[in-house]
This record gives sequence, structure tokens and C-alpha cells, in this order.
Amino acid sequence: MIEPGNELLAAATAAVRRAGARLMKRYSTETRQSGLTELLADARENDAAVVDTLRPALAEILPSAGWLNDEHGSGPLDTGEWWLIDPVGGNINAIHGLADWNIGVSLVRDGRPVLAVVYVPLLDEMFTATAGDGAFLNGVPLRVSAKRSLDGALVGTGQAKPGQNAEVAERMGSSFTAMMKAAIYVRISVPVTHQLAQVAAGRMDLHWQFDNVRSHVAGVLLVQEAGGIVTDLDGKPWQLTSESYIAAAPGVHAAALAVLTA
Repeated sequence: MIEPGNELLAAATAAVRRAGARLMKRYSTETRQSGLTELLADARENDAAVVDTLRPALAEILPSAGWLNDEHGSGPLDTGEWWLIDPVGGNINAIHGLADWNIGVSLVRDGRPVLAVVYVPLLDEMFTATAGDGAFLNGVPLRVSAKRSLDGALVGTGQAKPGQNAEVAERMGSSFTAMMKAAIYVRISVPVTHQLAQVAAGRMDLHWQFDNVRSHVAGVLLVQEAGGIVTDLDGKPWQLTSESYIAAAPGVHAAALAVLTA
């Protein structure tokens, strides 16, 4: 067993890097599927390749921790420590030979994220964070953007999971329209963790979500540790059980919240 701290983060990062290398052997820009059945089969095989690598490695690092790789799961967790895994964030992108996909791992202790690893194998970008110790990209400290007005902000949202209900879809569409009038550019894309990592890196200025999924906590911790503000859409501090959230640079959080709740 490896105790929490820098050694735990190093061990988790090494495990995620191995999973990324395994997934890269499956990835191809020439991949084509003839239909939904074949696409879903490829998605399951991608997930399995990551899980088969990560599960034994993370169990060795912290044997007492629980394990969840239901990347679309939501709701509270029992007390104690839990590994939350998003095996392939943006799996549909990966299957189609696109570049926006990653592997996400977080450690949650008594309902609060304490460690995050988000790895983008194609770019060899390793985003990491531990509670209270900052966020990093390949070992270099991260800081959210210094934007102070929405008119120059790059913002985004995206599907938390496939088959979102009609109400969430309508809210996404309305919020996109509202944000188009306020920000210079609005992205709707997946994976959500990719956008959250970009907010942490200062490449994007904010991300909002109407459906809180537990596997997003890795990205949330990255933003928090990079100096960003993460709240629900009532302006209350984000929690694992929050039904929605906005993760933003401090200079645009209030203005964005006003747009989304108008």
C-alpha cells in the first residue's frame, strides 16, 4: 500500500500513463464503423482495455478504496475512499479517430475529491491535482485565466452522458443561445473533463453543466486547485451531489452565472 501524498499521485499517474499507452495501440484515425452495434462494441473494448490496466494497479496503490467506473453515474457515495474512473472520456471521439479524448481518475474521500489525474495520450498531456497542493500540467503549475469580462471569453458546455432527457437538452440549447450573445465563442463538445482541464489551464474561461456526473470530479478538482471557482447554478459551493455546476475563472464567474440563470 502506498500512503496518500506525492507518492500516491505518482503511482496513480504511472498507472494512467500505462493505460494510455495500451489505448493508443487501439486508436487509429482510419477507424470506421458500419453502424451503432459496431461502434458500441468498440467503445466497450476501449473501456475494458483501460479498466483491465487501471483496476489492479489502483487496488495495489490503495487497497482499502472502493472502485467505480460507471462514468455516467451520479449521486452521493458512502463514506471512505473511492476511486472514480472515466475509462475513456470522449470514447465516441476516439472511436471516430478524433483527437478529443482522455483517461480520467479521481480519488474521493468522504465525498470530497482529493486527487485527480486526467491524461490526454495523443498530446502526452498529464493534468494532475491534489487537494490543497495545486494543479499541474506535466509538472508545471496551472492557473485559470485572468479574463474579467465575458465579451472576450471562450466558454463551453457539453453532454454529460448519452441520451440526455428533453428538459436538459432544452436547457443546453437555451443556455448556448444566451451565451452566444455574451461571450466571444461558445463550444459544445465532449468530453466534459477535457473542457474542465482547459479551464484549469487558462485555455478556456468557463464550463457549465446541467447534469452533474461523478466522473467529472477530476476536472472539477483541477479547476479548483488552479484557482477557479466552482459552484452550482444557485451560486452555492459545488458538492459531489450538486445537480448542476459552473467552473470558471474568478473574473467571469458572476457574469456567467447571471447569464445562465436569467
